[in-house]
Amino acid sequence: MTAMRASDDVFRPADQTVIAFGETLVDQFHDRNVLGGAPFNVACHLGALGAHPVLVTRSGKDAQGEQLQQAMSERGLDLRGVQRDPARPTGRVKVIETPQGHVFDILPDQAYDHIHPGLARMVGLSLHPRIVYFGTLAQRGESRRALRELLGTIDACAFLDVNLRDPWVDVDTLRWSLQQANVVKLNEEELIRVGDLLALDGATPRARAGVLVSGFALQRLVVTCGASGAWTLDGAGRVESVSGAALPHLVDSVGAGDGFAAVFILGMLRRWPPGLRLARADAFARALCQIRGAVPPAQDFYVPFIHEWKLESERVRA
Repeated sequence: MTAMRASDDVFRPADQTVIAFGETLVDQFHDRNVLGGAPFNVACHLGALGAHPVLVTRSGKDAQGEQLQQAMSERGLDLRGVQRDPARPTGRVKVIETPQGHVFDILPDQAYDHIHPGLARMVGLSLHPRIVYFGTLAQRGESRRALRELLGTIDACAFLDVNLRDPWVDVDTLRWSLQQANVVKLNEEELIRVGDLLALDGATPRARAGVLVSGFALQRLVVTCGASGAWTLDGAGRVESVSGAALPHLVDSVGAGDGFAAVFILGMLRRWPPGLRLARADAFARALCQIRGAVPPAQDFYVPFIHEWKLESERVRA
């Protein structure tokens, strides 16, 4: 059974529930451990900005799993979708920092690879989310069944954040994910690679984007370009873009794409026009690049955005 495909532009302010499906893990840097995983990062940002995110994930019954539960509780996040695995560890990624950027060694057979399908389905049925955020990494193992159960059970907009991570890139998984998605986000390098993997026509990124949107009946494709900004193409061929600028103080770009995705999703929930979603998502991602870590340690980081975007008054009206 396949879920009905919903529009990405029809959500009322009161409809704030988002399921973030997939990996929660510990990024192991040379000098510290940091809780992460794209769904975890997205959920943290959405929660801090006033939405209702629910992680559907699986962690181990270990110290890292307890740390995850504590971190979520401290941030006021809904815990009902977090499963605990008695046999497998909480996900881990060894991060190697190089002059060219970060190299990620994503360890196999972690707890998040074994999300229970029945439990995921029950969470979806109880929540009636407006949006389901998912990627491809958590589909490398048994969790792919849980995602299929979830998407096949509920009527929600499916937001695919491609996040290609070698060596866990599978063409069949990618194709299936695109077939389920309403909205797809990727960066420009991933757009080129997806085009190569799926043998799509198009000599330029915009041309490949058009083929991708039409070939998979997407309602919207969102492409981030790092310091050069971002752009989006919808099913009717309309393009919106935001220009980039050099960052005055680049500290850490890890997780910037997750922050971008979170704010773009928030804009879908709040019914911001596509161009405004794009501009605010880009501004938020740039701000994240000027601090260390994918998720700010304190709510203070979010306060200027909450005030500027008038999220407090929107929350009252909802």
